[in-house]
Amino acid sequence: MKKLVMVLFLWGALLPTPSAPAAELLVSAAASLHDAFVELASLFEQENPGVRVIGNFAASGVLYRQLAQGAPADVFASANPSWMEEAIGRGLVQREKSHQFVTNELVLAVPVAGRVTISGLADLKSPAVTRLGIGTPETVPAGRYAKEALAAAGLWQELSGKMIFAENVRQVLDYLRRGEVDAGFVYATDAVKAGAAVRVVEALPLAEEPVYLIAPLARSRQPELAWRFVELTRSERGGAILARHGFRPAGGQFAGINDGGGKQ
Repeated sequence: MKKLVMVLFLWGALLPTPSAPAAELLVSAAASLHDAFVELASLFEQENPGVRVIGNFAASGVLYRQLAQGAPADVFASANPSWMEEAIGRGLVQREKSHQFVTNELVLAVPVAGRVTISGLADLKSPAVTRLGIGTPETVPAGRYAKEALAAAGLWQELSGKMIFAENVRQVLDYLRRGEVDAGFVYATDAVKAGAAVRVVEALPLAEEPVYLIAPLARSRQPELAWRFVELTRSERGGAILARHGFRPAGGQFAGINDGGGKQ
């Protein structure tokens, strides 16, 4: 038995060990960007051999608080300008390196197999509607936009008792897909992801269009790679991926940026 153990040990020592990534890039991004950024990360890794992109997805406000408390990250992508402004104010991001890259649309959506007929915001006042999914406005941009739209329509106070608050917009989408709420407020891109399980009732009029911003972190351990990732999201190739997931380019079109230079 001792000889067998020794042979196995020596054999194991001769096996090639997988090489570690040359670098890791930590990307903290709004939950609504998850699917698009997973695809972008795959493309980035292909074009930067040895680099591993690690995504951290949550509500933008939650991500900002993590960063403010010292959580490591190389790139921050926020679903609205306010949290990026907070990051700039804390010195986490340099203003000149923060860029708008995509826009979205906030919609009222319902489960296709829902028990209540809803054709517009006014129908949410019906006693038959008892559960409304919404992101927590203090931390979730989609929730903040929804609150502003409902307040403008004079409905926020009346409907607040029906609200089921979620940690991020994808949680609201899960509520809708499982039929756990009668209606919910999500981005148009989330409704696309839900497929046939969710129906969009209407787009909500907003005082400001949901704009996403992205920037490298000032304390990034991989500043050149961080900037390359930012450039990829603003490029034609990255834009094609984002467009497939339902996002629209900020400013009307994605720029023809050379992603390989890493220049800031």
